[in-house]
Amino acid sequence: MLKPILLVEDNPKDLELALLALEKSNLANEVITVRDGAEALDYLFRRGAYSDRVLGNPAVVLLDLKLPKVDGIQVLEAVKSEPSLQAVPVVMLTTSREEKDLLRSYQLGVNAYVVKPVAFKEFIDAIQELGVFWAVLNEPPPGSLKPSQRMTFD
Repeated sequence: MLKPILLVEDNPKDLELALLALEKSNLANEVITVRDGAEALDYLFRRGAYSDRVLGNPAVVLLDLKLPKVDGIQVLEAVKSEPSLQAVPVVMLTTSREEKDLLRSYQLGVNAYVVKPVAFKEFIDAIQELGVFWAVLNEPPPGSLKPSQRMTFD
């Protein structure tokens, strides 16, 4: 079973573009969308509306930095401080080029920090590449998949 991609984005236009880009990538992974940091944490920690979701972590979290309720930095901090979530790749996907945001994200263990391109085509290309890399190409840490879920090429 493929792990889902968790997309955390509050901007409706960016959300629509990201979903379009992921769809164009032809990824078979389900994309779960949430609109704020509190909802992202509920999903990741299986609480609230997500208390009965299927066990397991997403293949990747595409996380906006500037979010209502709980911001992206706080979500990242919670994910990387929880042993059961530490190995989940988190990609900060933001418009912020502020050095303090970049430094703080890396201090907390973000796997990648991507500034959202302004141009439509560049945005679509960036999301497609992120989705394919983290959902297909990236090799997860040992033990994060059951042996029967690993792809082998003989």
